[in-house]
Amino acid sequence: MNIPSNLKYTKDHEWVLIDGDIATIGITDFAQKELGDIVYVEVETLDQTLDKDEVFGTVEAVKTVSDLFLPLSGEIIEFNNGLDSNPEEVNADPYGKGWMIKLKIANFSQTDELLSSESYRQLIGA
Repeated sequence: MNIPSNLKYTKDHEWVLIDGDIATIGITDFAQKELGDIVYVEVETLDQTLDKDEVFGTVEAVKTVSDLFLPLSGEIIEFNNGLDSNPEEVNADPYGKGWMIKLKIANFSQTDELLSSESYRQLIGA
């Protein structure tokens, strides 16, 4: 199970890479394995400001559709357009080419609530 130590995680199986006031967000290796083959990623919240834990999109796999929850409050400033034509990148490279959105962080204190790689590993029993 790939759980990079330089990232932060949520209980909803999303990862967060913080660079200044920008957070790049995707789903974890664990989540993509649980979902199976991903066929579509939809984010209709581009350029919107949302609160932590609001739904920012959905990911559709062969057998299920799952909501994507925002790990931090802020404005969604970018969507990975490569996922429109290649949603399978989420399965192949969840921490690289499979990233989903970039967010301008509104409340830095919320980053303290994110899980470390070790805490996330314990959460999933890895």
